[in-house]
Amino acid sequence: MTATLVAKDLTGGHAHRTLFSHLDFTAAPGDVYGVVGVNGAGKSTLLRLLAGVDEPQGGSVSTAPDGAFIGWLPQEHERFAGEDIAGYLARRTGCAQATEAMESAAQDMADAIPGADDAYAAAFETWMASGAMDLEDRIPETLAELGFTLPLDTGTAALSGGQMARVALAALLLSRFDVVLLDEPTNDLDLEGLERLEQFIMALRAPVMLVSHDREFLARCTTGIIELDLAQQQVAVYEGGYDAYLEERAVSRRHAREAYDEFAGKKADLVSRARTQREWSSQGVRNAMRKAPDNDKIRRRANSESSEKQAAKVRQMESRIKRLDEVAEPRKEWVLQFSIADAPRGSSVLCTLNQAQLALGGFAFGPVSVQVNAGDRIGITGPNGAGKSTLLNLLLGRLTPDAGTSALGASVMIGEIDQARSQLPAALPLGEAFEAAVPEYSAAEARTLLAKFGLKAEQTASPVGKLSPGERTRASMALLQARGVNLLVLDEPTNHLDLPAIEQLEEALEAYQGALLLVTHDRRMLQNVRLDARWQVQDGKLAAGI
Repeated sequence: MTATLVAKDLTGGHAHRTLFSHLDFTAAPGDVYGVVGVNGAGKSTLLRLLAGVDEPQGGSVSTAPDGAFIGWLPQEHERFAGEDIAGYLARRTGCAQATEAMESAAQDMADAIPGADDAYAAAFETWMASGAMDLEDRIPETLAELGFTLPLDTGTAALSGGQMARVALAALLLSRFDVVLLDEPTNDLDLEGLERLEQFIMALRAPVMLVSHDREFLARCTTGIIELDLAQQQVAVYEGGYDAYLEERAVSRRHAREAYDEFAGKKADLVSRARTQREWSSQGVRNAMRKAPDNDKIRRRANSESSEKQAAKVRQMESRIKRLDEVAEPRKEWVLQFSIADAPRGSSVLCTLNQAQLALGGFAFGPVSVQVNAGDRIGITGPNGAGKSTLLNLLLGRLTPDAGTSALGASVMIGEIDQARSQLPAALPLGEAFEAAVPEYSAAEARTLLAKFGLKAEQTASPVGKLSPGERTRASMALLQARGVNLLVLDEPTNHLDLPAIEQLEEALEAYQGALLLVTHDRRMLQNVRLDARWQVQDGKLAAGI
């Protein structure tokens, strides 16, 4: 069934705080709308409203026809205790819920509950539409297509981030939703997974609403953009893809600034002229009273008339000021100001592997021989599970090879953002954990630095483990600015960062002078960041060179 999603005058937020308001749009079959905005602007809130999970503060959400099968895939992959891969796929595709609803309706029919026949018919129709009837037959083929070989009874708690991303992608490929809502579907996907996701979305007939910070993904997939502009307290719908949105937004912002500058200049000119007229009028009255003899009625009348004319001009000028169409000054957005502190240069060779080999369970890594010198800038890519994290851990001395050698140079100051964002203890409040990590900072200095990264009192008082992935990422970035670094290791740093923060990170990497090991599947970051070499990791082996 094809469906259309309609939002009318939609307003959303939390408690008494409104994040966006008066949003109107229609997503028809074949439409793919990207939702963009800084972290905290309400992107996930919007998807929850569209999915019917939360109630809007105002306005409405509807589908045509009514009862369309809406699929909402939240940002973080839930890992329920005791749930295996098969159960996860059934739940994420909506098949488990559809089956449960149909069985409940069947029981109501058996109990002769009034209206049960109609309820069962509707539940059965949803069950058929969900694809539950042949889900078990379709799962093995889809997982095999994605190169996933673990048994279906494997618990999801045992899966790595990359493996979980593959299973989540499989759930999407297996789904048969009438409306698809995706929150950061590209996180943890490798390049092959990204391409498969793009093919799936572009082939869909169902309307799609997606939140993503992957610029290349947005450019390839979207037919329109919904921007939640927190700084301006505005929402806007742009037709056309992501690159067209960037151009139109730049023009719109330039015109808004020009309109305000024109208004401000015109108002300032009128105010200045009015002030001059008032001064002339006051001076005329004083002169008339000082110079005019009491018996010279003609001169006194002439001076009085001149003063009244000046006063009339003042009133006229003030009236023109009031009639000006007020143009609000565009608000300045909060921009993350980020730099990476350079540590003094240590040894010329930072780390090496010489014929290093390591066996981890059934996975064999190596033999690999590589060397990272001071100032080297290396991009590392490869499929999930190919051995990228193993390579990093061997280079940094966290793993010892079974054969061959690894060595870390003297005076190497490592700065890192890992995939799990685990640089700070999860159980401690952020402020306390950060102060412990940078003892040279006073408490006030540490909290001031966190505030520069958008982490205010509420976040600093919260345990690190309770923060959102984006907040933990910004805390890791604050650590990089606080400490001196001559070997920077970034593992999927753009995950959970908003677009302005990603651009700031790229600028900081351009200015950074130390060595860089960058693991990323962000294709635009690989284009934008200056690299000296590219390492491709495949099946535990390494191919070097660009």
